[in-house]
Amino acid sequence: MSTVLLAGGAGYIGSHTAVELLAAGYDVVIADNYSNSCPEAVKRVEEISGKSVRTYECDIKDSAELDRIFSENSIDAVIHFAGLKAVGESVAKPVLYYRNNIDTTLSLLESMERAGVKRIIFSSSATVYGEENPVPYTEEMPRGTCTNPYGWTKVMMEQILEDAARADKELAVVLLRYFNPIGAHPSGRIGEDPQGIPNNLMPYVSQVAVGRREKLTIFGNDYDTPDGTARRDYIHVVDLAKGHVKAIGYVLEHSGVEVFNLGTGTPYSVTEIVDTFEKVNGVPVPHVYGERRPGDLPESYANADKALAVLGWQTEKDLSDMCRDAWNWQKNNPNGYNK
Repeated sequence: MSTVLLAGGAGYIGSHTAVELLAAGYDVVIADNYSNSCPEAVKRVEEISGKSVRTYECDIKDSAELDRIFSENSIDAVIHFAGLKAVGESVAKPVLYYRNNIDTTLSLLESMERAGVKRIIFSSSATVYGEENPVPYTEEMPRGTCTNPYGWTKVMMEQILEDAARADKELAVVLLRYFNPIGAHPSGRIGEDPQGIPNNLMPYVSQVAVGRREKLTIFGNDYDTPDGTARRDYIHVVDLAKGHVKAIGYVLEHSGVEVFNLGTGTPYSVTEIVDTFEKVNGVPVPHVYGERRPGDLPESYANADKALAVLGWQTEKDLSDMCRDAWNWQKNNPNGYNK
């Protein structure tokens, strides 16, 4: 069976993808510098899967270390999860984000070229659709204007990968545009464990519910949506991980560049998330309404028909599953991986 290198594979999405790849019979190698993750996640991946994972503590910008990983393993394909991802921090520290995220991509491509590895899947984002495109987003839409440096790094990295594939006809690239992954593995052993104050809604909701934070502030209740709060396409992280397994099967058999949305196609408002979380789990989530955040769109959701038609992938879990599994992870790991 093929061996897949997960760059940044100890993180939230990477660890869940590792579990699904191992279940599908792939061998997995993880390289991660643990800047926004921890080794405990990999141990729990091994516990859930009953399989061992070769792991390297490595900054993906370190070309010499990457070359060593490729020389010591017969890598068939790479999934590129590595990168900084906090929108607010990217506005405050744009140079850090451009240096880190773009350098990791260039270093990976260079090491892959030296090792003769020709298949890469990139963790992109719905952010690349920008502000101009109407919802639901489809893959043939042009990339739009982003509102923050994090989004621009995704746009630039997509462009770099497309140009590389144009120059090297043997290179196969799949760009996976994620919508809003939430939830956790149903075992409750791995989940989202953000460092510091969460940037995303669900971990914040979970931390309020478990008592780590006093209350949730919902940014804006005057949007042109049914209940006035912003609507997003939330996808269960296990469904997202299974999308990567389908994409690996595809990228091993094709060349060129292909783009897929990974989303449910159904938007939920912030208020719906909070209400569902409280109802499904029987726990209160104290919340207040605040001002809109600059750059937040009223709605963002996918048309995921292409992933179904080409990859045979569609989501299986609903919002109740997402809320239930997120709470199962948080209540069993109130301080995340730091027991």
